[in-house]
Amino acid sequence: MRDNVNGLISQKNIDALLITDPYNMRYISGFRGGEGVLYISQNQHVLITDSRYTEAAQKESDFTVTEENKEHSRTELLNRCISQDHARTLGYEDCSMLCSDFNKFENELHVEAWTPMGQSVNKLRQVKTPEELDYLRKAESIGDAAFSAMLGYIKEGQTELEVAARLEYEMKMNGAEGLSFDSIVASGIHSSMPHAVPSEKKLEYGDFLTMDFGCIYKGYCSDMTRTIVIGKANDKQKEIYDIVLCAHKESMAAVKPGMKGCEVDKIARDIITEAGYGDCFGHGLGHSVGLFIHEEPRFSMTDQTVMKANMIETIEPGIYIPGFGGVRIEDMILITEDGYEDLAHSPKELIEL
Repeated sequence: MRDNVNGLISQKNIDALLITDPYNMRYISGFRGGEGVLYISQNQHVLITDSRYTEAAQKESDFTVTEENKEHSRTELLNRCISQDHARTLGYEDCSMLCSDFNKFENELHVEAWTPMGQSVNKLRQVKTPEELDYLRKAESIGDAAFSAMLGYIKEGQTELEVAARLEYEMKMNGAEGLSFDSIVASGIHSSMPHAVPSEKKLEYGDFLTMDFGCIYKGYCSDMTRTIVIGKANDKQKEIYDIVLCAHKESMAAVKPGMKGCEVDKIARDIITEAGYGDCFGHGLGHSVGLFIHEEPRFSMTDQTVMKANMIETIEPGIYIPGFGGVRIEDMILITEDGYEDLAHSPKELIEL
């Protein structure tokens, strides 16, 4: 990891780099606390945090851990590092740093120039390591176990909030540290909203029920969506479900290194469009997942990124019809040297409860 960061420092022609994004802090240093700053140069690797986290930081990271407090502020400690390096140019994460934090650093740190890093630090996380892949597989398997348990729990009369609460309980009982995002549980006409918020609406016979959920395992996220029907599906529901399932399977089957994100998206989008529902699929086909739930690159109409082995992506086509309902099916996949590995193992065919 250090070699990649040091290479980035050389590439950007800067003397040192500040890392404040908590996900990049974890990725680069191993520190999971998320509160603090990394100072990285060719000569120094320093993690500055407060007394709440210093013990954990020393256990989790091989960086030099320095405590900030009333006597020694963060900027004072950073200036010591800068002075030791005689650093003149400092890189910073302009896509995630708050303006107020940047203004403070700019006013108090003794450097001559600031270099915005754009997405260059985040891009270091795109290709996953074997250890990361183990964590991601485990996280997705927790989602599988939770979904399986839910099939024996869900019934008419329950509210979306009750279903969401039980779903989150099942993930935690199967080893989740927490949720990778707020669970989406949408029934009936609510399922036409891709990011619907669970409500007090009760499940009714004939409802679509879309559940989009994910958990965190050792800091890494999972993401999965399944749509089922309460009772028996009607012909229209079956038609829509089959189109989405076809788009899901066909686009997944085509994935391999060398493809662009927009090319994978087009496969699913063309299937849905040719079936007459192109206007009902507004979001991208998928996104990367790692320490954060929505990472780059993406399967979208505009993403020109060339896919590489050991990248993680979601495949999540959908059709959403206001006043009727919607369907989304989502798995996380690993792009392999010659294709893909589906990390989810829950059934994809339409389930009627």
